[in-house]
Amino acid sequence: MKKVLFLGVVLGLGLLGAAEPAELIKKCAGCHGPTMNHKAFGKGHVVNTLDSSTIKEDLMGYKAGTLNRYSAGKIMHMQAKALSDADIEALAKYIPTLKK
Repeated sequence: MKKVLFLGVVLGLGLLGAAEPAELIKKCAGCHGPTMNHKAFGKGHVVNTLDSSTIKEDLMGYKAGTLNRYSAGKIMHMQAKALSDADIEALAKYIPTLKK
């Protein structure tokens, strides 16, 4: 019984780790569009055309401050540094679903 309760608590806390990706992208929409369908500042990728692994890798790089693609490293670092790893994982899975 104790193991079942412990497992339930661990799984429950894991679910609390990430915000809803639909809410998270509202902060991104000013530059990338509401469905991540714009090139930010007219440069770069249309984010919703990227695969999940590329989105995750890029966000992790921006969060760490080690990526400066299209000279967006500083602004993207400021945005990504507040994201948890769970947030990044959720965004990486969600954004490709926004393709039209």
